[in-house]
Amino acid sequence: MKSLSTKIVLLAIMTFLNVVAKAQDGEALFKAKCNACHLVDKASTGPILKGVLQKWTDAGEAEMLPEWVKNSGALIASGKSKMANEIKGFSPSEMTAQDVSPEEVTAILTYVDSYTPPAADTAPVSTEGVAVPEIKTVPNYNNNLTMFYSLLTVILALIIAIIVLASSIINLSKSDYFKKKLIEQSQKEKSGNSSAIIAIIAFFGIMAGNNQSLAFSFMHSGEATEKSPWLLVEQSDLYYLVTIIVILLLVVFYLKRMFNNLMEMIHPKVEKIEEAPQTLTKINKVLSDIVPIEEEHTILMHHEYDGIKELDNNLPPWWIAMFFVTIIFAVVYLFNFHVFKTGDLQLAEYNKEVKAYLSEMSMNVDETSATLMTGSDDLSQGKALFEINCVTCHNPKGEGNIGPNLTDKFWLYGADIKEVFKTIKTGTPNGMPEHNSKFNPIQIQQVASFVLSLPEVKGKEAQGVEVK
Repeated sequence: MKSLSTKIVLLAIMTFLNVVAKAQDGEALFKAKCNACHLVDKASTGPILKGVLQKWTDAGEAEMLPEWVKNSGALIASGKSKMANEIKGFSPSEMTAQDVSPEEVTAILTYVDSYTPPAADTAPVSTEGVAVPEIKTVPNYNNNLTMFYSLLTVILALIIAIIVLASSIINLSKSDYFKKKLIEQSQKEKSGNSSAIIAIIAFFGIMAGNNQSLAFSFMHSGEATEKSPWLLVEQSDLYYLVTIIVILLLVVFYLKRMFNNLMEMIHPKVEKIEEAPQTLTKINKVLSDIVPIEEEHTILMHHEYDGIKELDNNLPPWWIAMFFVTIIFAVVYLFNFHVFKTGDLQLAEYNKEVKAYLSEMSMNVDETSATLMTGSDDLSQGKALFEINCVTCHNPKGEGNIGPNLTDKFWLYGADIKEVFKTIKTGTPNGMPEHNSKFNPIQIQQVASFVLSLPEVKGKEAQGVEVK
């Protein structure tokens, strides 16, 4: 009994692995032989394949399905398949004969039946009939707390400065020399200072009374999370601190001015006689190498024209330095660009910039700006893409099969590079699938250029309008 159970389990495992292997082989076969005309989950040039195996089985013609794939025309002509006659009206062109075995056909259809589209990243959510909650902006309390620390540091620094200035003023005012003058000054400024102090106190009182944010709220038990700050600082609290800083700055400036006035009483300013700035004279001497006026007679030249005399001044040092710099630059330029050729001349640099620009802008090409490519590399790339994606309908030489002959002079949708580009990109109603989802713009341009380079080959009868 145990041996029988083991055999059943092994048989089930082998069956499962066989189905998985067939599904994997079916995916590779589908992409290699069917993907040019069929899509997994919707109709394209060919009909949708999902459920085909079940339909033919229900019609009692499952054994004819491989024969249909191998040679659909022969099966239709034989008249023995009802399903073949129903499908032949889907497209005006017959399906290309495929070299596949019945097992490969079964593997392909098994893969198609088991295909599930990838899940979307996000599903749209309908808001119809649902009350939209009010959006409330929550301050970033971590950043606010950091700003609070900074502003508090500035406030403490200003308070220290006020204390230092006040102490200095008090020490100066203790001297007998200032007592009389301080009394006079205090009588003059008493009313103004009192008014200023009263205004400042009133302002702080109003600010404190209007501060409804309950600033500096501490987190209660159970409210804090792992990254919550220990103190909740609102935006209005930061504005309040900034206002305090501004007022303290005004107090500091006022005390500084008072301290300067007291210092001027001790050391009155002595008016200095303005003299010519020595620094500018030295700079002028270095830059121009001029001779002082009182010494100009030493460089006076011995000729005169209509009372005009000439001084034999030296050339400016900066001009001489620039002259030697240009000589050095010319030598470096000569060896860099013409002797060692380590740098690019104008034409080479221009070509590099154009190439970089074209490489950067190449992906912006579309059916309005496509150009014919004639380079061997581009045509080789276009040929490789054509052989993978287009030979099923147009044959390897482009002579036509399901699709029209691409080498003659007759065209259904135009023979210009822009028109061919558009046909490949967007597809056509007559069965040509779009390739915009498979190729990038450069690849579409390469395939279009390769198609237009094909030599004329006798094949399918002409379709469309002759283009001379």
